Amino acid sequence: MPLPDPATRTIVYRPDLGILIVRWNQDAELAVLQADYHAMLAAAEQHNCARWLLDVRRREGTDPELSAWASTVFYPLAAARLAPQRLQLAVLTSSYIYERFNQDPTQRPYVDYMLATERPFVTQVFADEGQAAHWLTAS
Repeated sequence: MPLPDPATRTIVYRPDLGILIVRWNQDAELAVLQADYHAMLAAAEQHNCARWLLDVRRREGTDPELSAWASTVFYPLAAARLAPQRLQLAVLTSSYIYERFNQDPTQRPYVDYMLATERPFVTQVFADEGQAAHWLTAS
């Protein structure tokens, strides 16, 4: 798998907070975003970190194929590889993007899937980065 263009995202481990922060700077093709996700998991495994802050505020055009893969394939895989820790995902997004996903009939099933409590991971959506970091560090 080709390495993603680093311009698409940054991955930073914050040892002081015990969280992995991933910021996407732009949308990209499916294969590039999938490579970004795998790089994120590799960094998490390197630091033994199951608390992730995912900043997707600049990714307005995510297609349903990525949503399907990430929610039903990638995050369950990541949760299994980071066990026995429970993968915690704080998704930082704009209210505009979140509402658009909630209203899109092709995206709504994946939003519901990600937020369901019976998953091997837990997801919360935030519009404020401070609240997202607090949620991750308090749990």
